[in-house]
Amino acid sequence: MTIRVLIADDQMMVREGFSVLLGAMPGIEVVGEAVNGREAVAQVRELAPDVVLMDIRMPELNGIEATREIVAADSTAKVLVLTTFDLDEYVYQALRAGASGFLLKDASARQLADGVRVVAAGEALLAPSVTKRLISEFSKLAETRRPTAAPGTAADPAAYGDLTERETEVLVLIAQGLSNAEIAERLVVAESTIKTHVSRILVKLGLRDRTQAAVFAYEARLVTPG
Repeated sequence: MTIRVLIADDQMMVREGFSVLLGAMPGIEVVGEAVNGREAVAQVRELAPDVVLMDIRMPELNGIEATREIVAADSTAKVLVLTTFDLDEYVYQALRAGASGFLLKDASARQLADGVRVVAAGEALLAPSVTKRLISEFSKLAETRRPTAAPGTAADPAAYGDLTERETEVLVLIAQGLSNAEIAERLVVAESTIKTHVSRILVKLGLRDRTQAAVFAYEARLVTPG
């Protein structure tokens, strides 16, 4: 199935460059471009893309607020944030708003295409070790001004009490950066069993993907940053 992509960035060269790179990749189609967050939200409703490449700093409506609106509208589109710095605090805010991951703007064509495919499949975008490092750093930054949970993103941390003991264990391992295969090996169960646990965790917590689950685990203090 072809992955439909919307590119949202206020810089024309960035939009056109990504459009050319992705358009040359098999199984990926760029269906639209947006010059600001407001236009991105409108085009998600109109074009129903699978993945939105979302710049954070845009006029009228920034990428964080645009992501929040897309998620609140129950869109099936996955948001992949574009940023210049991998430890940008705004990236954490975007992840918390509902983004499924992020890419640096200097990513190669292969990294860009792979990122789109991974996010479209509902998996964690980043390598486990990088995911752990980034979420830990962003959690530290947010520690002194922890905001209330937004609908459809990181749910109320108290809700993890609805998880079974095994599901909580799997959630902690997700936040520690382990893949499904690594969790299965650690718990000595089949990988398909872990996939089932992950699906149930997301449903119970009202989260969109593994990235959101990891953020939730840190905010619920099931895992200590470090």
